[in-house]
Amino acid sequence: MKTAVIVFPGSNCDRDMAVALETVTGVKPAMVWHRETALPDGTDFIALPGGFSYGDYLRSGAMAARSPILRAVADAAARGVPVLGVCNGFQVLTEAQLLPGALMRNAGLNFVCRTVPLTVANSQSLFTAAYRADETIHIPVAHHDGNYFADADTLDRIEGEGRVAFRYADSVNGSARAIAGVLNDAGNVLGMMPHPERAIDRAHGGTDGLRLFEAALGVLA
Repeated sequence: MKTAVIVFPGSNCDRDMAVALETVTGVKPAMVWHRETALPDGTDFIALPGGFSYGDYLRSGAMAARSPILRAVADAAARGVPVLGVCNGFQVLTEAQLLPGALMRNAGLNFVCRTVPLTVANSQSLFTAAYRADETIHIPVAHHDGNYFADADTLDRIEGEGRVAFRYADSVNGSARAIAGVLNDAGNVLGMMPHPERAIDRAHGGTDGLRLFEAALGVLA
């Protein structure tokens, strides 16, 4: 199995993501610089990590979404390759219009950094199949611009189509309808603000994030 982590200027969770992928697959992922125009041949899974790409200038993820490698990511997603965007990666996916909505400044105007409870809203996707419906899990967050926004029609549509993967179980950042993670219409692209790659080892506080990687990568094994 071949996995890839996209690295932007300002990424700071790329190594965490790489460790998570290697933990599950036993193989180091390719670390793909944003200026590349193609993914490694045979890439089965793509991760866009957290951080502060381009220093969050303009808008979080806006400049990274226009990196050359995003064309290859979009093409791979269209072919059905799973794509996971975490935190800044989620912001990049919305800016690239691979996912609906936008991530705005947290409602409290504060940087939020703690482990939070999430409710599994959809346990039928390839990313969430190892969870139970309505299960509460605990995943760390660390963001300043995680307030998910979309217009009412878009929110109604993604909820009606079962594309909300996770919701915050308590007040975190003011996200519309407490949305913490969203799927694309095909179900192979997931964006989420919480960091599952930081919840794969009991020594680091918990393993609730490990099941996401086991589910998504297990399908491909």
